[in-house]
Amino acid sequence: MDYIKYILMYLIFINVISFVLFYIDKWKAKKDRWRIKERTLHLTQFFGGSFGSIVAMFLFHHKTKKLKFVIITGVALIFNIFIIYQICSIGSGV
Repeated sequence: MDYIKYILMYLIFINVISFVLFYIDKWKAKKDRWRIKERTLHLTQFFGGSFGSIVAMFLFHHKTKKLKFVIITGVALIFNIFIIYQICSIGSGV
């Protein structure tokens, strides 16, 4: 059960990173500066940062009007939930 602590620490870390990347991208968009690639934002989502990115999207009103981006974000969320479920069920012996 000790591994769950490390998984939780990783998820907190990657979600904070995802949240910060969305904040930086929104700030750069307002300042008309070089932006973070959407591919980078999606990678952080698929690596476990989907919760942080969704919070940032709605808090900063960022990328919420881009349907393709929102759909990929939803897919990343479902993927993250599936992976977390699989990891937890393997650890519990289910």
